Amino acid sequence: MKHYSFSELKKNLKKNHDGLPVIRIAILADSAAQFFTQALKGYAFTEGLNLEIWEADYDQVFQTALDADSELYSSKPEYVIIFESSRKLLNRFYKADAGARENFAETNIQQVKQITGLINSRIKTNIIYINFAEINDAVFGNFANKISGSFLYQSRLLNVKLMQLAQEEKNLNICDLASLQASYGNGMLYDEKIYIATDNFLSLDFLPLLAKQVTDIMLSYAGRFKKCVILDLDNTAWGGIIGDDGMEGIQVGDLGIGKAFTKFQQWIYQLKQRGIILAVCSKNTESIAKEPFENHPEMQLKLEDIAVFVANWNNKVDNIRHIQSILNIGFDSMVFLDDNPFEREMVKSAIPEITVPELPEDPAEYLSYLYTLNLFETTSFTEADQKRNEQYREEAGRKQMEQSFKNEDEFLQSLHMKAEVTNINAFTLPRIAQLTQRSNQFNLRTVRYTEDDMQKRSADADSFCLSIKLSDKFGDYGIISALIAEKQPGNILFIDTWIMSCRVLKRGVEKVALDALVQQAKASGCKQLKGEYIPSPKNGLVKDHYENLGFHQQQNFWYLDVETYTPQVFYIETIPSA
Repeated sequence: MKHYSFSELKKNLKKNHDGLPVIRIAILADSAAQFFTQALKGYAFTEGLNLEIWEADYDQVFQTALDADSELYSSKPEYVIIFESSRKLLNRFYKADAGARENFAETNIQQVKQITGLINSRIKTNIIYINFAEINDAVFGNFANKISGSFLYQSRLLNVKLMQLAQEEKNLNICDLASLQASYGNGMLYDEKIYIATDNFLSLDFLPLLAKQVTDIMLSYAGRFKKCVILDLDNTAWGGIIGDDGMEGIQVGDLGIGKAFTKFQQWIYQLKQRGIILAVCSKNTESIAKEPFENHPEMQLKLEDIAVFVANWNNKVDNIRHIQSILNIGFDSMVFLDDNPFEREMVKSAIPEITVPELPEDPAEYLSYLYTLNLFETTSFTEADQKRNEQYREEAGRKQMEQSFKNEDEFLQSLHMKAEVTNINAFTLPRIAQLTQRSNQFNLRTVRYTEDDMQKRSADADSFCLSIKLSDKFGDYGIISALIAEKQPGNILFIDTWIMSCRVLKRGVEKVALDALVQQAKASGCKQLKGEYIPSPKNGLVKDHYENLGFHQQQNFWYLDVETYTPQVFYIETIPSA
């Protein structure tokens, strides 16, 4: 994982951006932002994005949001980045009287609400607000933590209020400048000479770090994020070599270097709780590799925490490919953690899409290094995420059982699958919005929806929003598919969105979904279903989807006659919604 310098990012501005996906950005800042704009555009280029950036006039954040004729609105940006600096915040604080200082954070958060409210009332966009770096003006010393009229107290409170506001406004995201400051320090954050000369709040060395954080948020919205950690064991998950040292000899626990591995495992476990899939890829005898997970009292990770456990003497490239075939996710959504530079290089060379961090030689530094990479950015978190690892464990069991069947139909019947098709409601809406943002492969049109978008869709009398849950004898998949359709003139039901988790490919769920669409069309008086396939870099999997289901093509659309439709064979019992 490379850390770029400002000069490297600036050179990217001269490179050919043709053919890269274009994202429209608006930046509203109260200090000079031209260097930040250059760093952001340059960093986005390293991620294969071409940013078209419009900058508001200097120090005109509120005024720009207020002006209905502003180019902020006519340019229709996909993201609005708001950057109000701690320096300007401190200036406003010093000008306020004693009473105003007591309510300083509340006054400022109300203005942020006004700004975001104005923007949201005029355009559909995602807002990224860069929070406030800490400035301790030392007026009260440590007593500033006890007095609500101090700048330190009010600026920290303002950052808390920003987090609370982001919980209320689903399209508001906080870019955590304060955490970057804590990681890299004021020496990296500020350059007083540049600030005095140019009013640029941040140093040139720091700007690439901020540009990465902002880009990470945009990539997450675009469905590009990490879903899985593949973990080596010896000298990565624990100290020592289990095959040589035995279970009693490996280092994990509260003593010495074992403490570093314990903290590392605790972090990995928290990732699993958040919805990141855990897999093991180790050169080991399987029974020996599993023993610490089953019997070591200090292990933070247990065998049931691992979705796919691969331990053998094959090369790790082949084993990672095997893990990918089970999980059925892209290599670019995987992170491989291994202490051995040789193994890391082999995997990077053979599978360039996978992320392979260069772990430090000292295990005590593993976590501090990994924190800085911000590998697991997300713009959503639902209850379903917490169950994801177990669902992939169940899928590994299905894959193993499938190998014992020679006939695919017999295997599908043996699963005893049940599907529940229901209208989207307040409980399922967050998961459906998340699916639209995260689904890349089985996604016919790759349209992304926020929770607010989904609420509007579900309230539209001419739109139909369905979700499908699936379970089988191994367990519950949860919500794995969503359909959004809308009535169009000519008694046509247009399929706006058809998405499905790749975990259930070749199970027949798409046939259940088609039956539900046909029933919905008949109930609404529509004679035809109309579908569209819009190619993307990742959805080639569904290129022939409509043709395979019996649709016929007319120009760029696919049609199915509802009245002559014959249901296809599938081995899934559809059950009434609860």
